[in-house]
Amino acid sequence: MMLSYIDPVAIELGPLSIRWYGIIIAAGILLGYFIAQAGVKRIGHDKDTLVDIIFWSAIFGFIVARIYFVIFQLPYYLQNPIEIPMIWHGGIAIHGGLIGGFATGVILCKMKNYNPFQMGDVIAPSIILGQGIGRWGNFMNHEAHGGPVSRTALEHLHIPEFIIKNMYIDGQYYQPTFLYESVWDILGFIILITLRKHLKIGETFCLYLIWYSIGRFFVEGMRTDSLMLTEHIRVAQLMSVILVIIGIAIIIFRRVKYNPMQYKDAGPLSWPKTKAK
Repeated sequence: MMLSYIDPVAIELGPLSIRWYGIIIAAGILLGYFIAQAGVKRIGHDKDTLVDIIFWSAIFGFIVARIYFVIFQLPYYLQNPIEIPMIWHGGIAIHGGLIGGFATGVILCKMKNYNPFQMGDVIAPSIILGQGIGRWGNFMNHEAHGGPVSRTALEHLHIPEFIIKNMYIDGQYYQPTFLYESVWDILGFIILITLRKHLKIGETFCLYLIWYSIGRFFVEGMRTDSLMLTEHIRVAQLMSVILVIIGIAIIIFRRVKYNPMQYKDAGPLSWPKTKAK
């Protein structure tokens, strides 16, 4: 039986295995950090402003991402509790990571007297770029793919040969849904960076929620490993719909009640006051 083309393990040092998944995720976070640093300097914040926010948001984001995944696979993990911390086997949910990371970021903004909407605008392009890069970790892990397809179908997509070969898993070619989402996310990064200077405070972050969620909704419908709420409802698709609604609602509410200033015209802002316009 022909196996997958790329080994998920990048380096083996005795009993220690370093997987491509972890390397790629770390690279996405690091690149996102440097891009966000450039953004935070443009609005007049100190260069160290984002260090704690990104560090702790990443840590708690990963923890909540794993907890989120385990909750929706609870019968299995109750039978195999020793596997709960084994994230190197795969099994983290991006929506869980977003919840944990966002909550941590808001708490830190409050503690440091930063405006969370402005920080969200700075970080949003980095988040979606990191997600686009991170999907290649799924590719290396041979996971987050779609249903079975023929090699001919993959060739018709005009994708590189190494992707086609690595989508051959245990004797069957699969739909490269990781690639669809990665391309969507990287395109989203370009759009957010381009439009940010034309949007009001908080709207780049909301546009991120809307853009990412629309793409995730459709890609999730093609995947074979979805977390299920019921027999017919995929958790990620439900969350995507909710996040689109939240993103649109925040934009409308803030424009009507607060009329926030444009991102390009704002200097460093503090925690928002409750007084409306």
